[in-house]
Amino acid sequence: MFSANDHHYMSLALRLAERGLYTTDPNPRVGCVIVRDDVVVGQGWHRAAGEPHAEIHALQQAGDKARGASVYVTLEPCSHHGRTPPCAEALINAGVARVVVAMQDPSPKVAGQGIDLLKSGSIGVGVGLLQPQAEALNPGFVSRFNRGRPYVRCKLAMSLDGRTAMASGESKWITSESARADVQKLRASSSVILTGIGTVLADDPRMNARLDCEVKQPDRVVLDTNLRMSAKARMIAQPGITWLAHHCQDQDKQAVLEQSGARMLTLASKEDRIDLHALLSALHDLEYNEVLVEAGPTLSGAFLQAGLIDELIVYLAPHLMGHGGRALLHLPGIESMQQRIALRMTDVRHVGDDLRLTYTLA
Repeated sequence: MFSANDHHYMSLALRLAERGLYTTDPNPRVGCVIVRDDVVVGQGWHRAAGEPHAEIHALQQAGDKARGASVYVTLEPCSHHGRTPPCAEALINAGVARVVVAMQDPSPKVAGQGIDLLKSGSIGVGVGLLQPQAEALNPGFVSRFNRGRPYVRCKLAMSLDGRTAMASGESKWITSESARADVQKLRASSSVILTGIGTVLADDPRMNARLDCEVKQPDRVVLDTNLRMSAKARMIAQPGITWLAHHCQDQDKQAVLEQSGARMLTLASKEDRIDLHALLSALHDLEYNEVLVEAGPTLSGAFLQAGLIDELIVYLAPHLMGHGGRALLHLPGIESMQQRIALRMTDVRHVGDDLRLTYTLA
């Protein structure tokens, strides 16, 4: 159904889509290539929400050469009027002959309607070329519509003997400068960074992405059941939104924190802890695609035991911290080998002197 040339041009479209990795949220990353007589006449990618989609950039570059051309796009062209006009209509009006789509749009606003619109305009349409690669570019966008919750990554760092801090709490730095720089890329590709109030009180982190390129800064969520957050916490002053997930009834505390710039996310709790399922449902409603959990062993362990971690990323440093150090995860209730939580490794690579290990739940 698809030729070698089709694969080549869709691969190019996927590489273009990657350019929006840090900027398009909450929209998906999309690339588009227009080819006529085996020559690329137009290409583009979606840069940011509210700006033209990938197809429009490619059509503008192609101009009249788009007529009779083949179009390769990593996500189904939209069919509705949102912040921008429908891309499917623009392709029809440009007179393209064929559109190859990597994956159907999971959003109910599109969900096959863009493909149907193209076909009604007598355009040949092929769907499914390099679909797994297209889905991998937008795991959160796909998860939000198909599963009703964001895609969740959990980032951890440990020594070779599985320690995340000394018994005193000292932890700077477990990993190398290269590994810490790599974490900035994880942050930049995330919609929101999630942590616990214990981490905030101990470290007063900014929880932002520090890269030398254009980045739409992720928002932040702090699980702060009883609103112990300081109104002067550094993350509140960062670009974007700082949400405090709580179930505190103290209106004075809420007022002080809201005046400082924080926003309240009142959620149900279980045994005086935020219901993590309810939390992810709320983040879905706020249109967050990808969540990065950067928390201590208790909260990270709770996410893992609840089966809510889609991707576990562990930076392994080549040193030993001793048996008195703090463990990677708090996982109460595991007392026998049969109760082990099985993981499947999906990637391993060197980052400086460290290893970055990526797992999914088996």
